[in-house]
Amino acid sequence: MLKKSLVLMSVSAAFYAQAQDVSILRNTVDVYSSTPMVGSSKFNAMAGANGALGGDANSLLTNPAGLGVAISGEVSGTVSIAGNKNKSSWGGTSIDYSKTNTDLGNIGGVIAFPLMSESGWKFINIGINYSNQSLDNYVESPGSNNVIKDFTDKSASFAGHAYNRYGNLSKTSFGVGANYNHNLYVGAGFNFFNTSIDQYDTAAFQSLDNGSMEYFDRQNTPMSERSSGFSASLGVIGKLSPNFRIGGAIETPTFWRIDRSYNFYNDPDYGDGSGAESRDLTTPLKATVSAAFVASKNFSLNVDYTLGLTRPKYKVVTGAESELNSFFKDNYKNLSEVRIGAEYRIQQFRLRGGYSYTSNPFDALTISQVNPDASTSDQSYSDMMLNNRNLASFGLGYDFKSFYIDASYQYITSTYSNPFLRGIETGNPSTDTAYYSDTRIMSSDYFAVSEVKNNRNNFFITLGWKF
Repeated sequence: MLKKSLVLMSVSAAFYAQAQDVSILRNTVDVYSSTPMVGSSKFNAMAGANGALGGDANSLLTNPAGLGVAISGEVSGTVSIAGNKNKSSWGGTSIDYSKTNTDLGNIGGVIAFPLMSESGWKFINIGINYSNQSLDNYVESPGSNNVIKDFTDKSASFAGHAYNRYGNLSKTSFGVGANYNHNLYVGAGFNFFNTSIDQYDTAAFQSLDNGSMEYFDRQNTPMSERSSGFSASLGVIGKLSPNFRIGGAIETPTFWRIDRSYNFYNDPDYGDGSGAESRDLTTPLKATVSAAFVASKNFSLNVDYTLGLTRPKYKVVTGAESELNSFFKDNYKNLSEVRIGAEYRIQQFRLRGGYSYTSNPFDALTISQVNPDASTSDQSYSDMMLNNRNLASFGLGYDFKSFYIDASYQYITSTYSNPFLRGIETGNPSTDTAYYSDTRIMSSDYFAVSEVKNNRNNFFITLGWKF
């Protein structure tokens, strides 16, 4: 038993009954219900707002009807330099972490086919777009000398916790768009997703006798997931006047197949070993409405609003999927995002800027927690696991007529409450959530909750060719 602490909880059973619920819930929304929005430098500089403007392959990220706006062929490639910094605070102590990844962020291309006919159809265009983003995230939370665990042969103080995730999420889209009389544009796309995740959940305790450190892995971790998904999208853009456009698009739920492998401990039949399982997940149906103002060839402004119309849902095979579905039914809010972007042209120079806001996906949740002074309390959090996100961006470009080069920068901020440490030893493999070292078991009915401030600094460079 933990001294003064770590022994109970008062949240709905659906939230915490299973071994990896915190990470599963976070990944369900943060990874599988998200869409990679890494486009070209132009797209990123305008915060991804192009739903009523279109004109290039990045339209497949928002509204495939934008493919029909193109009147010439184009291909581009984008290198992304993604910087991620977390500051995790608990009990007046903070731990900082930062990492930078350089990767191929986007490749896109459009082929325009003019229609030499007397009908109103002017172009049929084909587009392909590949978008890729890093999922790497490391959050190390401080410990407390006041929080003590009494093992059978020694006592140890809680020395800290680490959540570590590596991986990538990619989206490859194929689409077609058509132009009717330069006033109406329609399009459709097919989207193929791939995800790779390797994840760790580790708690550390320091012996009160000799100061030695002992590390405990949570049941069913480390774990790896290799997943694939599919969705389809439809869109339309209409010109209300030469200067105003409106657009609308809908993307079907993404149908995921998630294959997971993991380490297990203290199984009644198999002891320590490794296992595997598969799950089917359907993520929300999404709708986007857009409006654009094109003052002239030199200035344009676009606003997008995206809303998730349904909630994530797992195919029920065991009680675990039922409890996850119950949690999302009771605590999930429809995710929404607003994106605003503008471009101003000065001869061959391009100036761009944007802003986006993504809402918090969860209702307020109440948990029982251990505090750094070893006292316990019930606490409600409106930012548990994830929270709203703000993004500001700007960029520059230069057009050499056939070739162009663009660069952009994004600054993304979010602050959320990070639950960890709770784990129950049940003897039942399906509900055991304890932490295990080589020789000891650490169980706790209480969470510890740190505050995490996340800042991301992303840079992009694009080279493109128009033909």
